[in-house]
Amino acid sequence: MAKREEAEDGVLLYYKYASVPDLSHLFHFYDSNCKSLGLLGRVRIAPDGVNVTVGGKMSSLEKHISIIKSNELFKGTDFKLASCHSPSNERVAKECGFTSLSIRVVKELVTFSPHPFLNSPAISNAGRHLSAVEFHSVLQNAGNSLEDNGSDQNKGLVLLDARNVYETRIGKFQTPNVETLDPNIRQYSDLPAWIDNHSEQLRGNHILMYCTGGIRCEMASAYIRSKGAGYENVFQLFGGIQRYMEQFPNGGFFKGKNFVFDHRISVGSFDTDIVGSCLLCGSPFDDYSSRCRCNNCRMLVLVCDSCQEKACSKYICELCQKHRRGDMPVQIDRFHPQSTHESGAGELRSSMPGHITSFPELTQIDGDTSPRKLRILCLHGFRQNASNFKGRTASLAKKLKNMAELVFVNAPHELPFIYQPRSSEPNNGPDESSAEQNCNVSNASQHCPPPRENCKKRFAWLVMPQFDDSAGTDWKEAEEPFDPLQYQQQTAGFDESYAFLKTIFSEMGPFDGVLGFSQGAAMAALLCAQQEKDDSIQRFRFAILCSGFSLISTKSIWGSLNCPSLHIFGNGQGKKDRQIARQASMDLLSLFDKGSAVVIEHESGHIIPTQSPYINQVKDFLQRFL
Repeated sequence: MAKREEAEDGVLLYYKYASVPDLSHLFHFYDSNCKSLGLLGRVRIAPDGVNVTVGGKMSSLEKHISIIKSNELFKGTDFKLASCHSPSNERVAKECGFTSLSIRVVKELVTFSPHPFLNSPAISNAGRHLSAVEFHSVLQNAGNSLEDNGSDQNKGLVLLDARNVYETRIGKFQTPNVETLDPNIRQYSDLPAWIDNHSEQLRGNHILMYCTGGIRCEMASAYIRSKGAGYENVFQLFGGIQRYMEQFPNGGFFKGKNFVFDHRISVGSFDTDIVGSCLLCGSPFDDYSSRCRCNNCRMLVLVCDSCQEKACSKYICELCQKHRRGDMPVQIDRFHPQSTHESGAGELRSSMPGHITSFPELTQIDGDTSPRKLRILCLHGFRQNASNFKGRTASLAKKLKNMAELVFVNAPHELPFIYQPRSSEPNNGPDESSAEQNCNVSNASQHCPPPRENCKKRFAWLVMPQFDDSAGTDWKEAEEPFDPLQYQQQTAGFDESYAFLKTIFSEMGPFDGVLGFSQGAAMAALLCAQQEKDDSIQRFRFAILCSGFSLISTKSIWGSLNCPSLHIFGNGQGKKDRQIARQASMDLLSLFDKGSAVVIEHESGHIIPTQSPYINQVKDFLQRFL
């Protein structure tokens, strides 16, 4: 019996919000302790706490808990330990991060704000904890026991699920007399926007929140309460669904299975009712072990064994269908010599017409199968657009055609057309090094600009703080000469750009990497910084930053950005980059991990060079990810 217990496997989950005085010390403790005990999984350490999901032998996990409890920092921590079988599916275990030990220091334990520079709500303002028994009692009595001291008990009661849609598909709380709100979100970082959009539905009600283990409700409940009057009565299930199911083994008010982020995939109760259904045929089904995914957004989908045997190659999740993504995740024209450029560029249609353009995607067309290539999201510079950037990188795309698919998107901030009369500025002639600065700017000899209908829209990822997007997009005469350092003041507009790109990730992803030019490179670095903070967003495997600059203070990140990076910029000699100085690109380089960063310096100005030896260096970098 003792030998069997010694060999029994288990999974341990716990988190603790507390001020961590020494991040490095705690990192080395976890590294040493987990390795010595043979524990695998994920450990996230931040100045505001720790979040741990690890697996191993039950005896080792119990030793780990004993050591952690001796640390005053973890006083009051709820350790959720469950026995389980050893991983039977190596692919699932690897996907869940349970074939290795990953310990990372991050800026915040849970990132709730989409903006890298904004603070998350104070965890001290989180909703009141209810034990599993209290939570059950409230649901049973339809909210009549929430308030003490004779407070108003006639308010409504709503139940808010703080999890992602692929979790709620297979299990959720269902109570006849209580409205359950399921945000139907792909990732946790989408929850604040949902709360904002449904704030009136929440106002004035008693709000009961729940998630898998409790950590997501801590931040989300604090966010709701931060809205002030009418949002005070927020309560959260202590220990999450896991503790509730331990207290009520028959499931209680929770129907179906609890989705978990480890090799167990899900945990059920004694109640064997199936809540989920097959995406294709609608039959009851709740098994994610096949790891079927939406062809558009790569979110997990439920496809029954029978439908999988039919070898359907494309699955479209309910959210992509809702956003009119239809039967085809991507519609691609069959290319003919007379309808393509020399590069072979074709148009990619999407649910956001006019915002996205692409070089051919690697997929199956008319029965022809090609090996997968790297999908790279391309972010243009200030006062450019997707079409313009696509044209300027046509040579690059042609030389990478066997390795990569480039996807171009317009930034969300549309800029006004600006012109300067010739008399106010000498005409040095446009060239590639000044194209971004001068594109969309008229230097015509006459004072009148060309007709508006003859001009293509121009966009930006980041704008001046005083930018007024309601000012219209007609031609305007520049009030003063262009400031070559204007990019340093373009610090506003990130929220809108980030929200737009999250939609791109969901509807057009996944992407292997990101390529940014000038301001687009600054935006790409901001995305990489955001991904360091939030595990729920898609992580790029690499970043290519061309003539870039940084808007991130080294004080705003912990350590270096871990994303492998390729930095391409002018060396300050020859044909100098007149827009972005070499030092600005070096400052951007300094944010990334030196061990995985590659630098290409050239003498060609504000462009992406494609001649030898530079293109060979680009190919060598990309080859690492094929």
